[in-house]
Amino acid sequence: MTLAARQAGYSLSIYFTTPDDDPVESLRHLLQARSADGLIITRMISGDPRVRLLLDERVPFVAFGRTDLDLVYPYVDIDNEQIAYDAVQRLIRKGCRRIALQLLVPNDQASAMRLAGYARAMTEAGIAIDPSLIGHGTFTMESSAAWFDRLLASSDPPTGLACANELGLLGALHAFDRRGLVLGRDVHVIARDSTRLARFLPAKIGVHSVDMADVGHKLVEVLQSRIANPLGLAAGILFNGKFEPPE
Repeated sequence: MTLAARQAGYSLSIYFTTPDDDPVESLRHLLQARSADGLIITRMISGDPRVRLLLDERVPFVAFGRTDLDLVYPYVDIDNEQIAYDAVQRLIRKGCRRIALQLLVPNDQASAMRLAGYARAMTEAGIAIDPSLIGHGTFTMESSAAWFDRLLASSDPPTGLACANELGLLGALHAFDRRGLVLGRDVHVIARDSTRLARFLPAKIGVHSVDMADVGHKLVEVLQSRIANPLGLAAGILFNGKFEPPE
């Protein structure tokens, strides 16, 4: 985004908030400062109040992600629902019936979309959804390893796992190694990997990848268009995950 903004004649400033901050109040302070020509908002949640505020204030913005409000607004997003749906379908074709789904924070809209894709694939296959196999959390490598290790210790452990990201993947691999499990025989994994980290691991894993540089460029491109023409068509752009089979 920094490079794309510079090429467009803008500079990019990053404004951080903590989980304890009120997102609307933080945004109001930013708007009152009038220090930006336009905004990119991230970490979208269900019913995200920032969208309505920015539309009401007629401030040029683009959202990285979507919310479930019945409003027209510009966004750039990754098709997390389709990625999860495809991952679960692939695990089912490998013979998995007990499939664990790793999500991030519960009220994050991307997690909600991943859960919808998971549920759709499981329902289509006639497999009952076990809530104990769905994990929410801000997964680090350590917490991911602990979460999946608990699942593996159960009386009916999962044989498939759809990982949220690269950190989740590394944690899962650590749990497998501790228990002497063989990837591709005892358990199957498909991960979302936007850094191409999986290419450099000894274990060969199928991943869904998204070029985040392309996403960043598109966010700036859409925002630049909104700054130039605030009343123009509010574009919604969806990036698909590209499945890369294990080498």
